[in-house]
Amino acid sequence: LRAFEPEAVHIATEGPIGIATRRICVEWKLPFTTSYHTKFPEYVSARFPIPVQVGYAYMKWFHKPSGRLMVATPTLRDELLEHGFRNVSPWSRGVDTELFNPDLERIYDELGGKDWPRPFWLNVGRVAVEKNIETFLKTDLPGTKIVVGDGPARAELEAQYPEAKFLGAKFGEELARCFRDADVFVFPSWTDTFGLVILEAMAAGTPVAAFPAHGPIDIIPGSNAGAIDDDLRTACLKALECDRGAVRAYAEKFSWRASAEEFVANLEPYPDPERGRFWRRLRRIARIRRRAAAA
Repeated sequence: LRAFEPEAVHIATEGPIGIATRRICVEWKLPFTTSYHTKFPEYVSARFPIPVQVGYAYMKWFHKPSGRLMVATPTLRDELLEHGFRNVSPWSRGVDTELFNPDLERIYDELGGKDWPRPFWLNVGRVAVEKNIETFLKTDLPGTKIVVGDGPARAELEAQYPEAKFLGAKFGEELARCFRDADVFVFPSWTDTFGLVILEAMAAGTPVAAFPAHGPIDIIPGSNAGAIDDDLRTACLKALECDRGAVRAYAEKFSWRASAEEFVANLEPYPDPERGRFWRRLRRIARIRRRAAAA
């Protein structure tokens, strides 16, 4: 940090790298911002016997010194404020509408799907217990369920649901073609904070079915690009009726430029000329500490 002299510091993870950066910023009284991408309290509680309240206590401790905590949706902002978080600001997401687009060639015939009955119900992401994929696989739907992605729960789910098609991880244009060739993208998670895959599906013209959870509840209602419902089957069948052209048109509203501009506006930059004085003072203190340690 001393060598780089950044105009702003943003911490994007509450893990080990984030903890180390936070410690440096707090120790040197360095302003910084943070973001909340994952509902770790719920994730950890789903995997281990750790109460959700313990996870939120840690998250509040981590984000407390942050000048601004950025979140993806108004719903998540309101929930964090109820939990006692402070300085919470929105930061919308964007999607690559050139990579993910409705004009891509279909792909499932190439992946062994010539005889798979339609409609195709697609789920994309990490195959793990917190993603609630089993609820999708249990749902009574016509056609074929397709899972793209890998993770610790894949082997067990693949054995339990042999009629579903597990295709492993896909990337780039191959992934985009998977979205494009699906009839509905199914997002069963209750613990994501946004779900960028929702926008990727919409950009490919594929409507989205989801529970009324964080992310979907902020993106889908009134969009004509999908459906949410407490009953996943109902949401899926409603989404199947969406016009794919309208779905694509809605996704085009989520540009990376708008997302980047909002992020930059949320940062805590150092004002000039104070920025130069700050880093000179920081280097001077560091030299004093090194001399004291060597003495």
